[in-house]
Amino acid sequence: MPLADLQAAESKLLMQTYARNPIEFVSGNGVYLRDDQGNDYLDLLSGIGVCALGYNHPVITNALAKQAESLIHTSNLFYNANTTELALRLTEMTGLDRVFFCNSGTEAWEAALKLARAHAGLLRAEGKHIGTRFIALENSFHGRTMGSVATTHKAAYREPFQPVMPDVVHIPFNDVAALKAAFSEEVCGVCIEVLQGEGGINPVSEEFLRTARELCDSTGALLLLDEIQSGMGRTGKWCAYQHYDIQPDITTLAKPLAGGVPMGAMLATEEASRAFTPGMHGTTFGGNPLATGVAIAVIDEIKHAKLLDHAAEIGNYFIAQLNSLKGKHESIAEVRGMGLMLGVEMHSADVAKSVLDGMFAKHIVLNRTHETVLRFLPPFLITREHVDQTIAALDELFTQQEVKSTDAALTATN
Repeated sequence: MPLADLQAAESKLLMQTYARNPIEFVSGNGVYLRDDQGNDYLDLLSGIGVCALGYNHPVITNALAKQAESLIHTSNLFYNANTTELALRLTEMTGLDRVFFCNSGTEAWEAALKLARAHAGLLRAEGKHIGTRFIALENSFHGRTMGSVATTHKAAYREPFQPVMPDVVHIPFNDVAALKAAFSEEVCGVCIEVLQGEGGINPVSEEFLRTARELCDSTGALLLLDEIQSGMGRTGKWCAYQHYDIQPDITTLAKPLAGGVPMGAMLATEEASRAFTPGMHGTTFGGNPLATGVAIAVIDEIKHAKLLDHAAEIGNYFIAQLNSLKGKHESIAEVRGMGLMLGVEMHSADVAKSVLDGMFAKHIVLNRTHETVLRFLPPFLITREHVDQTIAALDELFTQQEVKSTDAALTATN
């Protein structure tokens, strides 16, 4: 179907929830996507952090085919060996004890919130005073369900659906004094993205994260760390919190977990997990044989190909090259991130959008978040040559923008 016809059909048939780029991708291979006209694009977004192994990876296609030939779905009423095998891998990776499988990041975070509330209820039943409040952070993004969106900060995501889940307070990111002031026995959980994604690629400070851990330990509240975008090796470790040597009570994974097959996971300590009993929470599709089979293959390939080390090495190179650009171009305010989760903060939203459009024109895919931040979430297979290609394209576009700004200033003066 021609793109114009596809756009017309979507405008009539689909809920208008997305502002799409005028491109239809029809196939992919490695770190490249191909559009309906046969043009290849270097993908530095990987489906918003999903396709960590890129496209058409034989490990994923083989795992899909093999599992589809035997069993796609049964339900959680029956045992499934893949579930146990994957749970073993995830508990070893994260240092946590138990897993709940679901279908997406927002469902994983919803499960985390429910577990934190249930755990607080259990502590109250055991005679301890603890409330139901969550502390969340400004610029946070945890998902779109009613609980997840309540802990998400951006008003545009929450306000159309008010009242969302009550008893959530948002405090400034990395503000230790604000955290201490907001914390009390009324808090059942502190919600943190270790590396904020939608909020602009902002890493939590070690002081803030350590303070949150200590405050939670003082009352029995739970530390909830959202690793939906930063987890599964994107920062060079399985979870970004492992850079800090601080362990959460609950963490959430999704995005690249099953290589593009929808899947999420909520992991917790034994202490937190005891609050869930049979029937309290569940899912129809979560942890089915197909998704778990592919996730096992993805994890095993990340290990086999040593992609954690690769993500750290190429990420360091990428950051260094972006910082070199910052030294050349005044339009860049800051470079942030870890591993292959990077952001370039621009002084101007208009310049950020212009550069983003220019990168698409050069057949390089990334996106803009928090209005002024160019976000890079490439597949783990990216090489130095791909980074160099990206830096050269950005350098040219930043130079063009600065020439335009200079010309506009001279015109205004004259």
